[in-house]
Amino acid sequence: MSVLLTEDHGSVRVLVLNRPDKLNALDTALTRALSEALAAAEREARAVVLTGSGRGFCAGADLGEFSSLTPDQPDAVLERAALTARLQTQMQGMSIPVVAAVRGAAVGGGAGLAIGADMTVAGTDLKFGYPELKHSIVPALVMTGLVRHLGRKLAFELVSTGRLLTAAEAAEHGLVNRVVEPGEVVEAALEIARRWAEVEPRAIAAAKDLFYRVADLPTDAAMRAGQDVNALMRGFRR
Repeated sequence: MSVLLTEDHGSVRVLVLNRPDKLNALDTALTRALSEALAAAEREARAVVLTGSGRGFCAGADLGEFSSLTPDQPDAVLERAALTARLQTQMQGMSIPVVAAVRGAAVGGGAGLAIGADMTVAGTDLKFGYPELKHSIVPALVMTGLVRHLGRKLAFELVSTGRLLTAAEAAEHGLVNRVVEPGEVVEAALEIARRWAEVEPRAIAAAKDLFYRVADLPTDAAMRAGQDVNALMRGFRR
């Protein structure tokens, strides 16, 4: 059985994490498959919906692999770390937009994926957080995304205590865009993705690229970048 399922809805591609018996935990095979599938979607589709099969979105890293990822296997450790780091930032670097359709558990690396998408739709059954320290693990590769999304006090609370946020709390703190019933998350995400797919591809690619660039630039530099795109967009009109 494939660890990742792909469905096309017109020009929208749906990617489904498919290890439901493991709450879609990210082992190396699934991590690599998702990274490759996102790259393919960028070439072949106009928008992406990312979701998980079964009763949860993603339980984070598969701890069953950790027995082989030890200091005496440095090459394997570094390869997995690089793969995970790339995946955690990949969606925001894509030229097409991605919406996560999240229900149930979205913890650790799964929480990172949920907020790593451009938009997030959550089910009312969401359990969002970073419980790694309870397993003597540091949430090292997902911490950057968390800190950039939340104020420091709440981010540190989640990391240090492992407290899980409800869907209502996640929405209150801007981690998700919409909260719907669990059975409606994919359709709500598809609605968003279909609207994106109707937009001129060059325009939405430029808008997304500029959005993330200006977030990290001083005001003057951000305005200059905006001026450049303002001139470029004149060629986007149909």
